[in-house]
Amino acid sequence: MPLVVVGISVLILLFLMTKLKLNGFVALLLVAVGVGLVQGIELEKIPEVLSEGIGGQIGDTMLVIGLGAMVGRVMGDSGAAQRIAGKLLDLCGPRWVQVAMVLTAMLIGVTMFYEVAFVIIVPIAFTIVRVTGKNLLWVGLPMSIALSTMHSFLPPHPGPTAVAASFDASVGLTLFYGLFIALPAGALIALLWPRLPFVRAMNPSIPKGLVSERVFDEEEMPGMAWSLSVALLPVVLIAGAAVTDMAASGTSPVLHFVAFIGSAPVALLLTLSIAMWAFGPRIGRSLDEVSASCRSAAQAMAMILLVIGAGGAFKQVLVDGGISDYIKDTTDGWSISPIVLAWLIAAILRVALGSATVAVVTASGVVLPLLAGSGVHPEIMVLAVSCGSIAFSHVNDPGFWMFKEYFNLSVIDAIKTRTTYTTVLAILGLGGVLAVEWALDVLNL
Repeated sequence: MPLVVVGISVLILLFLMTKLKLNGFVALLLVAVGVGLVQGIELEKIPEVLSEGIGGQIGDTMLVIGLGAMVGRVMGDSGAAQRIAGKLLDLCGPRWVQVAMVLTAMLIGVTMFYEVAFVIIVPIAFTIVRVTGKNLLWVGLPMSIALSTMHSFLPPHPGPTAVAASFDASVGLTLFYGLFIALPAGALIALLWPRLPFVRAMNPSIPKGLVSERVFDEEEMPGMAWSLSVALLPVVLIAGAAVTDMAASGTSPVLHFVAFIGSAPVALLLTLSIAMWAFGPRIGRSLDEVSASCRSAAQAMAMILLVIGAGGAFKQVLVDGGISDYIKDTTDGWSISPIVLAWLIAAILRVALGSATVAVVTASGVVLPLLAGSGVHPEIMVLAVSCGSIAFSHVNDPGFWMFKEYFNLSVIDAIKTRTTYTTVLAILGLGGVLAVEWALDVLNL
């Protein structure tokens, strides 16, 4: 039974990645080969299937992921990210420090990956804790929740971008719809969770040696206007193109130009070009320093790209092995919503695999057949899978351990805080996805 093959393959992935600590890229490839053999794909064709899956996945996502990482690193190394955080704190004051952290995380987290943005912002959180004497989780937890929401729900982050490519969905529309879900859901949980009794009972100390004590001086940081403009530029371009596409039709050269600069790779390339000058020679940093930031970002993203590529290989084996067709035929008669089913598959894979990126890319191969004939907008299916992939972060998730160490928590306390907030975010995200799909149907869009 094909579904048994899928279940066993997921269990084997879990065993390889958690018990044997095997690299995700290698584990996915090994399991993909095994599934290909079991499903009867001809031996000599398996390498071709793997190459097709890797090439298709990497080709569609590498530009967006690589450029997004470079933009984030250039902003962090120049002090632009700290400038945004500091200004927001000045505006909000100590009483509204949580709001400042949420706004900072959402602005920076749009283009930065969770881990990168976390490392950049967390020193600011530590500084605020020292100055105000507030609980570390009271200040830092809203930041982490907001970053988790941005990273898991929205392109140009790896998971949603990879699924958008698999589903042939518009990255711009996915971002546009996703913002209506991510912003209220992320803000609600970020402000609610630190107030829960079991979280308030925790009072961890600032860890020693994990974060540099250095903070940029006032004169070292670029101005607020430049910092904020660069952070928001890709969002404005991508979302603007999506709005234009919905509001206008035709073959006007202006519309073609808007679509061109609003495509995710071009928007991020333009943003990176501006960032390299604005946070480089314009403020006295050499191009060598800026290039070093870009190189570091590229090196950090190398393994993520490899894992995404291997997930694409696994997806292709599922498709060519007939498993995807079987799932489509099996689920055609189900009364459950394809949106709910897509979310559920991603959530189960997240529990099993740990990594949200691996879960979301793997789930896309299983979910892809559900899209055809479902009548659901492909962008909505992307968001359903992405929301499901954030659920149940626990001990097999690298982000879980980063969260635990930086906030100096025990494993049990980390599970109480991170596992619960990621699960509730995923459930709220599913509700938001269903609401957006309903609204699109009502408006006949």
